[in-house]
Amino acid sequence: MTAAAPALTALAQGWCALSLLHGRIEAHVERALRSRHDLGVREYSLLDVVSRQHDGEGGHLQMKQLADAVVLSRSATTRLVTRLEDRGLLLRYLCPTDRRGIYTNVSADGLRLLEEARPTNETALREALAQAAADPRLAPLVRVAQDTGASAAVPAA
Repeated sequence: MTAAAPALTALAQGWCALSLLHGRIEAHVERALRSRHDLGVREYSLLDVVSRQHDGEGGHLQMKQLADAVVLSRSATTRLVTRLEDRGLLLRYLCPTDRRGIYTNVSADGLRLLEEARPTNETALREALAQAAADPRLAPLVRVAQDTGASAAVPAA
């Protein structure tokens, strides 16, 4: 006879719920972006991050910073940048002060696609969170995500 599997700790249960919530949201957003814009979640995220760069000190992200921002390995980020560059959505150029550095910018076509996809992304996020809120295991996490988003939108006094 084998002993019954030990119950998951509260921490493990919380991690499983968070992982489940993330997976559901990402899958829902992926389907929406793919079907309407031929764009994946990671592609959208990378275009969004790069579009928020600015000129000046620290304004342009290096590949490592970009990888950290979109939660991918450096090699996966490089492959993703190459795919988006091949589609004409991103442009790469050498850093003017450090010839070893490579920066990216969103092309005009990339900006256009990003602007078209933003409402789809937002709607899909809202839909996925509404569906998850109906699941008692996920509802507390949905509230935290919504509260975090609301507090981030309000400037500090």
